[in-house]
Amino acid sequence: MDWVDILSALEASPADTARLQCSVSDWRYNSTDYFAGIQQKLKTFVESGQLGIFGHAYWGHPAYRLPPHANLLLFAHYLEVLGWQRRVVKLHAVFGGRNPHPNMVVGGIACAISVRGKDSTGSARNHALYDGLTAVDQHGLETVRDAIDQMQTLVEQMFIPDTMLLAQYYKGPGAAAGDLNVWTEIGEGLGNFMTFSEFPAAGAAFQTDFLVPQGAILDRDLSTLYPVDPEAPEQIQEYVSHSWYDYTVGNDSALHPYDGETSPNYTGPSATDGGYDDQDFDVDGSYSWIKSPRWNGKAMETGPLARLNMIMASGNQLGIDLVKDALQQLDLDIPALYSSLGRTLARNLETRLLTDALPVWYDRLLCNIESGDLDTFNNEFWDPASWPCEARGVGLVEAPRGALSHYIIIENGKIGNYQAVVPTTWNGSPRDADGQGGAIEQALLEHKIFSREQPLELLRTIHTFDPCIACAVHLAGQDS
Repeated sequence: MDWVDILSALEASPADTARLQCSVSDWRYNSTDYFAGIQQKLKTFVESGQLGIFGHAYWGHPAYRLPPHANLLLFAHYLEVLGWQRRVVKLHAVFGGRNPHPNMVVGGIACAISVRGKDSTGSARNHALYDGLTAVDQHGLETVRDAIDQMQTLVEQMFIPDTMLLAQYYKGPGAAAGDLNVWTEIGEGLGNFMTFSEFPAAGAAFQTDFLVPQGAILDRDLSTLYPVDPEAPEQIQEYVSHSWYDYTVGNDSALHPYDGETSPNYTGPSATDGGYDDQDFDVDGSYSWIKSPRWNGKAMETGPLARLNMIMASGNQLGIDLVKDALQQLDLDIPALYSSLGRTLARNLETRLLTDALPVWYDRLLCNIESGDLDTFNNEFWDPASWPCEARGVGLVEAPRGALSHYIIIENGKIGNYQAVVPTTWNGSPRDADGQGGAIEQALLEHKIFSREQPLELLRTIHTFDPCIACAVHLAGQDS
């Protein structure tokens, strides 16, 4: 809601909102009565003083640009999506047993595919789906197909049109004096992007032909893709020069995650001193619980904008056309993609790419089941008795926020060291020994703030990275 002023929606004409909805898409909830009902619900929230998730915001801030009827439209869609996501997460429950935190095993999912057993000759009975043995049965897969259909409709008729509507109002200079920024020109950050490979075309067993290739892009140059080796000690390194940790080799040195150390050394103000104020924030010293990972010594951005750049750089024509069409509709050029608004656009265009790919992946799943390919995980590594006493390894995935890696060293059959380098570690990192800030810190430069007490402009850019500080920090008990 950094771009939408929901209290302004109380001033909207439901009829104007209905006309706006009909002009941007065929979404089924488009009547004057419907939006009048949403407006009344909002009024009830406000009058009760219980805004819940909409509390503690800067409503009425002059940097909001949308007219009241557009605010009402996007607020209505926000409420709809809150309910809709409950239905969509059934996919996790079907394949992983529950949501949140579905059950995962090495190389796949824990839930077996429900098919008829073998006949007296030992042959499978046509591998027909059999209801009731597991959640991945005929009913479960129909639930998945229904959720995919719903996702495609919502993205096509709500998500993308809403994004384009918002971008039309925020793409240029603000008409009012309250918004001092051009949101297609600020908030880029670094221009360096990194991804781990994700969505293999032939399935998890075949680590080739990824929708999102693994690699790095420097200085926005999509003509050159650099290989990324997460296990190479000279490629991935973490600094603690400005973090509240100590390294035994010195805090200006860098360590590969396999050699990573997590020794807290907090030097900031104590809670009894009243916490932070402007004078306490010393960027020349330590100021963060996040470490500073670097690839070949360079700060990198990870996440949707990085993935979309990698998709385009790899020559994916669907991705290239999708970006080109969106920018043409907005009368913008490629440089606008490298901005706060561009990062928001990238996240939503990526969603369109993925929802378009889901039916293809679903049909391949059915073909695999029909052909007798019923494996759902790598059974070779399931038995702990097969695990070596001494080993090291790294798990890589493109999480929604970006490149995620977990490093482990096993010594004498036990965990000797475990280090997680998560997307917000990359994006939210403080400066390193060379003074390079992370993606978020660099993206905040040159912002113009209307009110220091209500820094909405900063939140807009920070939230385009969807940061999760809880994922990026390390926890330590009193004894270890």
